Amino acid sequence: MDIQQIMQQAQAMQSKMQELQDELGDTETEGRAGGGMVVIRATCRGEIRNIHIDDSLMKVEEKEMLEDLLKAAMNDAKSNSDNLLAEKTAEMMRELGLPAGAQLPF
Repeated sequence: MDIQQIMQQAQAMQSKMQELQDELGDTETEGRAGGGMVVIRATCRGEIRNIHIDDSLMKVEEKEMLEDLLKAAMNDAKSNSDNLLAEKTAEMMRELGLPAGAQLPF
């Protein structure tokens, strides 16, 4: 493989990465905690779109429990977003014939 081919592949990958970021930027993932009593929807950019708290939790007097569930659901949503981005990136690299995890100069 010559340098021109490498540069073309790098440009193609950069273009595909931008497309992937644009596509996934508005894609929503969902995080759940407490058996679904708290559900948070977030974009792959980490923007929280919606928080749903089951009505039964509003009767709970322990504020700490609700706060812990919110944190757990938010972290679950972020983790799901990160996993989806990693999967899509690996898929794109395979399509370009590049090894997964290849470090390129951009």
